[in-house]
Amino acid sequence: MTTSNRFSIAEKFTRRPGPRYKDRGAFSGEEFREKELIPMVKRGEPVEIDLDGTLWYGSSFLEEAFGGLIRETKISADDFRRLFSFKSDEDRSYITEIMEYVAEADAEVRRGGVH
Repeated sequence: MTTSNRFSIAEKFTRRPGPRYKDRGAFSGEEFREKELIPMVKRGEPVEIDLDGTLWYGSSFLEEAFGGLIRETKISADDFRRLFSFKSDEDRSYITEIMEYVAEADAEVRRGGVH
């Protein structure tokens, strides 16, 4: 996907991603989803998310941000892939992990497991 819309998490959100939920600490996956990802979905324009430049990503941050996006907005995994692409020169395993969470959340939503 070629896009002029680029979002660097390190530059525009934080270099130190936090826990899963806002009530557990700053820069949570929940906060990232609410403040950044949901508005991106609403705009509907393709975005390349740059994962480089942070200290690390915890699984709980990634699952809540991206899996939570699927559960909350009910966007399909296919639409997610059309809307979002990822860049990570530092650790490409984060991209694989995100896509696994998206697929799992999509399957859960399609089964009707999320209300």
